[in-house]
Amino acid sequence: MRALAGLVAIALMLICGDALAADEAAPNHKPVRAIADTRLSVGGQGILPLYLSSDWSLPLPAISRAIIVLHGRLRNADDYYLSAHTAQVAAGDDGKHALMIVPQFLAEIDIEAHKLPADMLRWSLEGWEGGEAALGPNPVSSFEALDAILAKLSDRRIFPNLKQVVVAGHSGGGQVAQRYAIAGKGEMALSRQHIDVRYVVANPSSYAYFTAERPLPAIAKSCPGYNNWKYGMDERPPYVANVAPDTLEQRYVEREVVYLLGTLDTNPKHPALDKSCMAEAQGATRYARGHAYADVMAKRNHGTPHHRVWDVAGVGHDGDKMLTSACGLAALFDSPGCGAER
Repeated sequence: MRALAGLVAIALMLICGDALAADEAAPNHKPVRAIADTRLSVGGQGILPLYLSSDWSLPLPAISRAIIVLHGRLRNADDYYLSAHTAQVAAGDDGKHALMIVPQFLAEIDIEAHKLPADMLRWSLEGWEGGEAALGPNPVSSFEALDAILAKLSDRRIFPNLKQVVVAGHSGGGQVAQRYAIAGKGEMALSRQHIDVRYVVANPSSYAYFTAERPLPAIAKSCPGYNNWKYGMDERPPYVANVAPDTLEQRYVEREVVYLLGTLDTNPKHPALDKSCMAEAQGATRYARGHAYADVMAKRNHGTPHHRVWDVAGVGHDGDKMLTSACGLAALFDSPGCGAER
């Protein structure tokens, strides 16, 4: 199987000295090491690479759950595919009927370094985290790429027994998952097929707020643009711009969201932490920002009955450990043993 062969190749590279999706301390302006081996056309406007644990060009009647795992700022989908596979194995019987999907949001430097075809989608180094349009070959939002994946999963000819889709991300991928839970349109295709959707937001550097209020208002006051997207509702990109903030908030509140927060992700000087004043206004660390955001949302008029906050004890900014923790397995596979809700 091509996916298994790719996994073995990636594992060999890791044995040679690289770690799994862990600290993300390296700079993100270097080309990625590996390009995912499957291709998906996004509305005929460009091609998205991704890893799959099973070939979805053929019917997959055994699949009842699909889990999309979003990589972090390094665009290292290979690492996250290994983490996804590790989590699936750790889930035991809960993971046996799951399809693991890891899309890859490339940058221009990756296209050049790997001499990829002109129709391969590429974004700015961090624009994909907030749903911005691709730099080429057409201005496709990274959220449209996720829409295309969900549309594929809604095809009952391929997935006759699919019951749930999980959109999960850590770090930069957590930013994508949180914003897509607000703005994403792909869930509608799944709802028509009575397929449930869950969003898992793990250790992102920032969140999209629905009002101008912030946990640290003094910083916000001195920070021009602190309420611009992806931190707030001002100056939203085209994919999000045509929906009113109140409507976006109501949509977000109604969706099932699990916040996974590592209790040791508390370093205010972490090299991959967003230290812009827009992010600093949300709190000093990822752990503080996550709890502050969840608390603000819970106190809003709508409340958040479908949102849960789970602490992952003893884990810092480590995607592999977050996804394979008891709470990570509970969020992805409904495995028992988390018990960390606050």
